[in-house]
Amino acid sequence: MAIKVLVVDDSSFFRRRLTEILNADAELEVIDTANNGQQAVDKAIALKPDVITMDIEMPVMDGISAVRAIMQQQRIPILMFSSLTHEGAKATLDALDAGAVDFLPKKFEDIARDKDEAANLLRQRVKAVARRLPGRSLASSRPALTRSSFERPKLSERLKETAAPARPAVTKPFKSSGNNYKLLAIGTSTGGPVALQKIITALPANFPLPILLIQHMPAAFTGAFATRLNGLAKISVKEAEDNDVLRPGVAYLAPGGKQMLVDGKADQARLKIKDDDSPRITFKPSVDITFGSAARVYRDQVLALILTGMGSDGREGARLLKQYGSRIWAQDEASCVVYGMPQAVAAAGLMDVEVSLADTATKLITEVMHG
Repeated sequence: MAIKVLVVDDSSFFRRRLTEILNADAELEVIDTANNGQQAVDKAIALKPDVITMDIEMPVMDGISAVRAIMQQQRIPILMFSSLTHEGAKATLDALDAGAVDFLPKKFEDIARDKDEAANLLRQRVKAVARRLPGRSLASSRPALTRSSFERPKLSERLKETAAPARPAVTKPFKSSGNNYKLLAIGTSTGGPVALQKIITALPANFPLPILLIQHMPAAFTGAFATRLNGLAKISVKEAEDNDVLRPGVAYLAPGGKQMLVDGKADQARLKIKDDDSPRITFKPSVDITFGSAARVYRDQVLALILTGMGSDGREGARLLKQYGSRIWAQDEASCVVYGMPQAVAAAGLMDVEVSLADTATKLITEVMHG
C-alpha cells in the first residue's frame, strides 16, 4: 500500500513540482493538494493522509497555525518547507514546536548537488517520517505476521494464553555506572530539534559537564536554534565558535555547514570550527567527525548519546569512542521519529544503554551526577 501524501503550498508551481517528484516513487501517492492552511486542516481531517508536506507562509491560515490545528485532531507526520533565512528558521522552529516532525529547504538545490539527488532525498525523508505511523514498521509498511493466519495454535499454547494473567513488567530503577566523565556529546538528525529541546531544557543549572550538540541543520538555522534553547534552558546554550573554551554547564551547538572538532588537552579543551568543502563528507556538521575528535582528547571520559535521525552518521565516531573506553547511549525505536542513527549504533554492537526520550534527561543527570 502506497504512502498517502497531502501537499500544501500556496504556489501552484511548487505543488505541481512536488507532486511530480513524489509520484515518481511507486511507494508514494499524492492524494490531494491544498493552497492554504485552512484547506490543509479540512483535507487532513477528511482524507487522513499518512504524511503532509506544509508551507509556512500561506493565505487564510499560515502553516504553523495549520500544524497546531491538525495536531489537535490527529497525529499526522508533517514535513515543513522553509526558506533558509533567519526569519524562516524561527518560523520553522515554531512549526516544530507546534508538532511538525521535520523540515526541508524550499530551494531543493540547497540540500543536494543536483536535482535527482534532491528529489531522492525528499522521497526518502517523506517515507522515513511516514514509517513512524502506528502499524508501519521501519523495515516495511506491512506489519509482520508472527503466526500464519491459517495455523491453529496448539492446545498447550492456548492454555497458557488463557491461564493466569501475566504479571506486569517490573522496571528497575536506573543506577549510575559510576563512570567519571568530562564531556557529554549528543548527535542527531531528523526529529532532533524537538528531542534536543526536551533533553536540554530538563537539565539543571549546575550540570557539571560541557555539552556538544551536533544536529544536522542548515547554517541559517543553527544560530536561531541555539538562541531558542538558551532562552528555554537552565544551562547556557550557544552556537559554537572557533576557539571556544569548553566550560561546565554550557552546551555548544555545531554551526550548520561547518565541522566542529575538539582540540587540546582534556582539562583545557577548545573547539575548532572549520569550513568543509570535501565532497566525501555528506553531513556538515558531522557527528562522526566531532565524536572522533572528542575521543582523541577525552579518551574514556565521554558520554555520547545518539538520538533520532536518518542514516548512520555517528556510528564510526561512536566506534572510536568505544575503543577508548567511553560509553555510548542510543535512543530507543519507539520514541524516535526515525530510528536510523540509533539503530546503526545498536546494530554495530556499540550501544551500552538504550533510553527513551521521555526519561533521557533524568537518566543523564543520574549517570553524570551520580544521583
